[in-house]
Amino acid sequence: MMNEKNKYIHRLIDGHSLAQQDAYDCMIQIGNGDWSDIDLAALLTLYRYRNVEIDELIGFRTALLDLAETMNVESDHIIDLCGTGGDGKNTINISTLTSIIVASCGGKVIKHGNYGISSFCGSSNVLEAVGYRFENDHEKIKRQFDETNITFLHAPLFHPAMKHVARVRRALGFKTIFNLLGPLVNPVRPSHQMVGVSSLSMVRTYKHVLGQSGQEYAVVFSVDGYDEISLTGKTKCITKNTDTVLSAADFGIESVRSTDIVGGATVKEAADLFVQIIGGNGTSAQNRVVCANAALALQQIYKEESLQDLYQKALTSLLSKAAFTTFKKLIK
Repeated sequence: MMNEKNKYIHRLIDGHSLAQQDAYDCMIQIGNGDWSDIDLAALLTLYRYRNVEIDELIGFRTALLDLAETMNVESDHIIDLCGTGGDGKNTINISTLTSIIVASCGGKVIKHGNYGISSFCGSSNVLEAVGYRFENDHEKIKRQFDETNITFLHAPLFHPAMKHVARVRRALGFKTIFNLLGPLVNPVRPSHQMVGVSSLSMVRTYKHVLGQSGQEYAVVFSVDGYDEISLTGKTKCITKNTDTVLSAADFGIESVRSTDIVGGATVKEAADLFVQIIGGNGTSAQNRVVCANAALALQQIYKEESLQDLYQKALTSLLSKAAFTTFKKLIK
């Protein structure tokens, strides 16, 4: 008799997708530790070679949120900025830099992140390296958020069920469905979201998933493969009400070269670059990229303002060291 987990695996092997309820049940089993490493590796490898369907992603997401440690924050217009990762580009840590700039401009940011799995350096790696301490004490987190407009939720502290998959993800070393789920399972359930994805097909998928959530959102994909606004080329951008292609000119700036935004080869190098940039000492190209991303994030909140005006607001915050002041408060 076929057991439950093999039922899901064989359905995928036969070329079928999972119904939303089946995807939910499958993820609940995984989160409860009912799957062996071998079965889990098989499932993740299958999804490596096929696209995850919208109903599957919704089912997986709902299960992870139900399994998560919930946290309530009383604030309007909270935004999360997170990419799926796994684009293989090894850039500076754009989403975390952007988050701090957005907070210094008055945005309310609760960023959900993790250690790098399919890359050596995720947002949590960099933050720890620069002296940030992750907490799951809700009162401390809320106090930090009230004082700085920003806080960071380290995924393993709020998704204890994911301890059952961490070892397998590290061993596989490639992007899995959990990369796609990471930006969708912030336990605060923010009202606004800016998500970078690493394929054009995922732009549409995220549009449908986030559209059903009722959030305000922007999903971006740089057509040369970056899961953020890279300014190295054009960027596909879908929001709740628009479907556009952005270029550097939309921000009133010049494009950059891919070599301009390369990150460090080690966590220390990545952290040193992070401090340099947030301290207002980045190169012009680095500043342009993080401020362009900040501008689009801010526009999800301040919808009446133009990208060019919001870009200048972000750049002023960065160069005046207002963003650095926010950063120093975070790690104090």
